[in-house]
Amino acid sequence: MSLLGINFMKHMIFPIEVNQLYKRFRGQTVVHQLSFQLARGQILGFLGPNGAGKSTTMRMLTGCLRPSQGTVRVGGYDVSTHPQQAKKHIGYLPEHNPLYLDMYVHEYLRFMGSIRGLRHKQCLASSQEVIDKCGIAKMQNQKLRTLSKGYRQRIGLAQALMHNPEVLILDEPTTGLDPNQLREIRALIKEVSHDKAVILSTHIMQEVEALCDQVLILDHGKMIVHDTLAQLAAQSNGRVVVEFKELHLGTMLEQINGVQWVQALSENKYIIDASRDQDLREALFHFAQEKGLTLLGLERQKSSLEEIFRQLTVPCEADPEGNLNRESSV
Repeated sequence: MSLLGINFMKHMIFPIEVNQLYKRFRGQTVVHQLSFQLARGQILGFLGPNGAGKSTTMRMLTGCLRPSQGTVRVGGYDVSTHPQQAKKHIGYLPEHNPLYLDMYVHEYLRFMGSIRGLRHKQCLASSQEVIDKCGIAKMQNQKLRTLSKGYRQRIGLAQALMHNPEVLILDEPTTGLDPNQLREIRALIKEVSHDKAVILSTHIMQEVEALCDQVLILDHGKMIVHDTLAQLAAQSNGRVVVEFKELHLGTMLEQINGVQWVQALSENKYIIDASRDQDLREALFHFAQEKGLTLLGLERQKSSLEEIFRQLTVPCEADPEGNLNRESSV
């Protein structure tokens, strides 16, 4: 697991810092030893299978649920011991966007601003600012119940921005949106992230690839990856496609040091998988030289984030000797 190679950032004050976070329910640990930091201007893609502990974690980050152990600091304040001060620095859009449907848009935003402690003039100014930023000016005099889901999500994001928080936590903000609405909401998230630390929980891998600087993958309550997208992709490109003039070389290829498995695509073309941090191209080139083989093609295969996610979170299965291995993915 990479630690992002950001030692030079050790002494920075991060908008959000999570340290050794645990949550237990009735003796069962659902979040285990979670630690990470996020700087302004960064978007963290928060991923994991259903039941991995993502929603529980986000509830702890926002102060809605008290951790069993560990700390969450937002804006320098511990969310557990100084919840009011910490929450002033958090903007939160839950998965199920809670709206007062009988309120008008402008009325709802000002109401949310007042809950956040903004005075009347601040509410007026801030509501107009987020209305313009989120592209909902034409709807500000409509009741919330009359709006489409896409516009309701915009308003949910607008309320999270009313008090100009340092940290923005978004739980499945694009679920159920059509392609046009998806594009608009993603562009809006990207725009507002310039001066904020953003945590984005989603099951849409393309969304993470389009928006996020970093990826954190949680599985069974444990962090199995926290890295930049670029580093994660680089470490996961250990798969190559190789083609020879000669036929039926699969068994020989399996003997090359570092090869995990070989799958034949045809009589002379193969997909070969290596460890995540190993590039097999040089070894295959030397193999062809030593055996006097004619190498027709050799290409490193890039893994998508979806493939990487599946490789890291697929359920373990026991091999004939009883060892647990994650299923190989082609």
